[in-house]
Amino acid sequence: MQNVTAAGLGIGDDYPPRIMGVLNVSEESPYDPSVYDDPGEAARYVDSELIDEGADIVDVGLESANKRFEVLSAEQELDRLDTAVEAIESVSGDAVFSIETRYAVVADEALSRGFDMVNDICGFADPRMPDVCRERDAAAVKMASPPDLERPGAIEKPDDIYDALKREGLTEKTIVDPAFGGWSEAKTLHDDRETFRRLREFRGLGQPILVSINRKNFLRDLAGRSTEEALPVSLAATSMAVERGAHVIRTHDVAETLDAAKIGDAFARDRLRDGDLGVEELDVTNAGEAARHLDRIGADPEAAAETATRVFELSALSDAERETLAATAVDAGVTVAPGTAGVLLAGTPAAFGRLRSRVADESEADGASDRLVEALDAVNDAEQ
Repeated sequence: MQNVTAAGLGIGDDYPPRIMGVLNVSEESPYDPSVYDDPGEAARYVDSELIDEGADIVDVGLESANKRFEVLSAEQELDRLDTAVEAIESVSGDAVFSIETRYAVVADEALSRGFDMVNDICGFADPRMPDVCRERDAAAVKMASPPDLERPGAIEKPDDIYDALKREGLTEKTIVDPAFGGWSEAKTLHDDRETFRRLREFRGLGQPILVSINRKNFLRDLAGRSTEEALPVSLAATSMAVERGAHVIRTHDVAETLDAAKIGDAFARDRLRDGDLGVEELDVTNAGEAARHLDRIGADPEAAAETATRVFELSALSDAERETLAATAVDAGVTVAPGTAGVLLAGTPAAFGRLRSRVADESEADGASDRLVEALDAVNDAEQ
């Protein structure tokens, strides 16, 4: 996993989770507590409500990305940049300042006037954006999006999101954002939940991950909560996201989100990482996640079925069925651990497939139990 530095702030597996607070200088933005058009008031808000509450990064939006509003041109964004620059110059606290924009010309101007990093909500749809960030040695958040400056984040399925993040490449200082939320009419709550469930796969890109899940519909709907009531579900998801490998949490609720991120970080699984030796234990729980890492290093993704190990308990086997398992498991590559109350099976998806085939052959040859074959069918279905 590539660590990234943004104005000296380390982001990645070797650092604690970072909190990105939000300031909007756009009158269209839907979340009123973060919207300011007066630079002095904006600075006071950043100091008291963001930095003092624990924000490491302050993301400044010049316009709302809500699909209901007209997209501003680069010239219109530049007209608002003066307010944003004056605001960050008036902040007394210490934070990394991120400019949210889709335009390379706006990013370049902002970086030249005091901003430290870029949050590109169109995922490098402007082909100059990666070059600007490299030339300015700036970290860049790349949000999954079609290559269209007017349609940020309108991607539904996790596989397509992954491909969108790879499109146009990644700079050495790229942070990837899978883009949760209602960015398009086609994107459903189920799509967001599936993306969240598969969050570890995005670690296969080898870059730090940012998630923006604060009070999002796909969480609120599960608990039946309004936006105002949705802080608890956001915090639960924050802990889960950090445990699954997220490095930056973008939020309007800084202090509470920081606490939730600390809990997720404390209970995340320890992984070996030795940069000097070039050894890193990957956070892989299934073949799909393994396939992403295999693709990243240029290995055959088909090997994914021989990677992640799963463990199953079979508790209703006869003595004859246990004997059949014991006789076929070793050659299939499955570990069988029999006990008085059941049998544990441990192996890769490919190994379980081989075991099922061999047990089925045994069943046809000598009339072994069809129930055992059905149990192994269930095991293999779970691997899909």
